[in-house]
Amino acid sequence: MGSLGGEERPEARRRRPRFLCLHGFRTSAEIMRKQVVGKWPADVTARLDLVFADAPLPAEGKSDVEGIFDPPYYEWFQFDQGFTEYRNFDKCLAYIEELMIKDGPFDGLMGFSQGAILSAALPGLQEQGLALTRVPKIKYLMIIGGAKFLSPTVAEKAYANKIACPSLHFIVNMFPSSLQVTTTS
Repeated sequence: MGSLGGEERPEARRRRPRFLCLHGFRTSAEIMRKQVVGKWPADVTARLDLVFADAPLPAEGKSDVEGIFDPPYYEWFQFDQGFTEYRNFDKCLAYIEELMIKDGPFDGLMGFSQGAILSAALPGLQEQGLALTRVPKIKYLMIIGGAKFLSPTVAEKAYANKIACPSLHFIVNMFPSSLQVTTTS
């Protein structure tokens, strides 16, 4: 029953899909929040339960957003110059799983840049039993300015199968007039 004695509408009982939001390289949860909430249409963000999380590792170098956004800045993991060897990757995966246990359940992941690389790889790693083994399967993905892992070791596991959940991809280009959006289901 609704508060005025009438029947409650089914959509009023439905909860908003909950997304764990993973920020970009050498930025923070607060920076990603500012990039999404207030910038995206309010009728879009009002339909989502967005949880912004800081990465586990303090930035090891200068942030590209220094002077635009205030520190502190974080990294999800570190990599070599060829982007094929990663440090603290297992620590990162364990940290994300602990976040999902503590603050979840989550329906999906939203990632930007380095967070997008992780978000796109996690369903495959989860399917292989290599990550997120103690949390429900990821149902949705939003990838903003992502890429693939270049390490053959990580890539062969993360991308062994096609993403099985619906995903929304924002392809960010250096030229703002050419923003592309693609979806998969």
